[in-house]
Amino acid sequence: MFNKLNGKAFPIIIASLVVVAILVVFSTMYGQTSGPSDPSAAYASTVATGTSDTSATELEPAEDANNGTDKLVMVFPAGNVPKDIKLVEQKINEYLLKKINATIDIRTIDMGAWWDKTGLMFASNEQIDIMFTAGWMRFGDEVAKGRYLPLDDLLDRYGKGIRTILDPSILEASKVKGKIYGIVTNKEFASSKGLVLRQDLVDKLGIDLSAVRTLADFGPIFETIKLREPNVAPLQARADRSPLTFMMQYGVFDMLGEGPGVLRREGQSTQVQNMAETPEFMAYAKLMYQWNRAGYLKADATTSKDNEYDAVKAGNAFAYAESLKPGFEIQASRDTGYPMVSVELTKPYTTTADTTSAMFAITRNAKHPEKAMMFLNLLYTDPYLLNLLDWGIEGIHYIKQDKDVIDYPPGVDSKNVGYNLNQPWMFGNQLNSYLWANENPRLWEEYRRFNEQADKSKALGFVFNPEGVKTQIAASILVEKEFTPALNTGAQDPEKIIPMYLEKLRAAGADIVVEEKQRQLNEWLASHK
Repeated sequence: MFNKLNGKAFPIIIASLVVVAILVVFSTMYGQTSGPSDPSAAYASTVATGTSDTSATELEPAEDANNGTDKLVMVFPAGNVPKDIKLVEQKINEYLLKKINATIDIRTIDMGAWWDKTGLMFASNEQIDIMFTAGWMRFGDEVAKGRYLPLDDLLDRYGKGIRTILDPSILEASKVKGKIYGIVTNKEFASSKGLVLRQDLVDKLGIDLSAVRTLADFGPIFETIKLREPNVAPLQARADRSPLTFMMQYGVFDMLGEGPGVLRREGQSTQVQNMAETPEFMAYAKLMYQWNRAGYLKADATTSKDNEYDAVKAGNAFAYAESLKPGFEIQASRDTGYPMVSVELTKPYTTTADTTSAMFAITRNAKHPEKAMMFLNLLYTDPYLLNLLDWGIEGIHYIKQDKDVIDYPPGVDSKNVGYNLNQPWMFGNQLNSYLWANENPRLWEEYRRFNEQADKSKALGFVFNPEGVKTQIAASILVEKEFTPALNTGAQDPEKIIPMYLEKLRAAGADIVVEEKQRQLNEWLASHK
């Protein structure tokens, strides 16, 4: 997943190039007007090779002065801002000018600042044509606020390639009150939860992972790291991201959208509960408290804004919690610059939030909604554009070993590459994304099996509409912000603060939200018998 979300500025080391050679290489690259040959998708049952249903000659005249073109603004979360992002953006724009007579301004926001910054952008009516969203990112609440446009008509006119590629049931997972508000990324639609660890320290210290079955089993492993690698934090966690959040969210429960009210994963019960009242919540909170007191987390975990990838990359952390999927270890290794190994603690699970775990919306602040849909359509039907956004410029940020297989150029690696966005799960048709040389060449087929074998939520397809309880949800979120940082990082004794947390949640109207979720879920279940 969430996703996964998720470059630092490192110089590209290009040795032994004379000035003439540099000029020749760049002249060749920037003179290119069409992309490489069309990569085929790895499994045809879910992916069709499409072509854009628009062309530059069919488009309306430009509406604003941007070198005679329409400028789109695309906003998405990224923990890393690659040094060469503007270089890649320039290359993308050269291509878009010929495809849809538009350019794009890519703006990344750190997830920790996402809500504050995007809230200000909406409040000031700042242009946002294309914005990342997800089921786990208050999607229903954002729709209820009127921030996203309904997309059905735009899809019919400018997104025919998207409709060809995405299964209708997947595309319609983002429906609210019968309208589509987000375009789902074509990728895996399930996740499992677990921890990701530095492989080098596992090998160096002879750590046996074969007996690990539960989160608590990591305690002795973290103790070993603390004693033998004193400069490395055994566990990287922060206020909004820790093993507690990952294990509770979809490891134990389906979150059922925004606000209090969850559905237990196991068994046949369809009763909606307040997660903070459950014994699992208390048990995992106690474990985090125990680990904090044992010194397994950094002392500033509750207030730190450091993301897990940077902490590992800097050599400061050993492990972090994550949503897992086939091939994730390779992705994590690129993110951190270290070889990583993962330990799965839950079986794969599919919820509505998983099918909508990566989407793009067109916002009410869009200046060019038609062009925005044309651009999104290209991300599903044009492998050249998709891989330019995913991996950067061929010859600079990667080289091809085969038609759809890439690796770093000589002298370049994951630590110094100038474009290391590494978020292919976020964009368009991921199954058209190039695979790296060290990845399983049949990875996309593994994705299909992963989806097929996952447990399915009893509420799969249910989308909670928070409109009637927005006040209670907003009040509950404020309470969560007060208490969950200490719980997620084990900073305070949960037996003391969870009762206070529950009292404030009830005063905020959490019970009303739970009741409304139950009412809507009951109606949905009755209509899907």
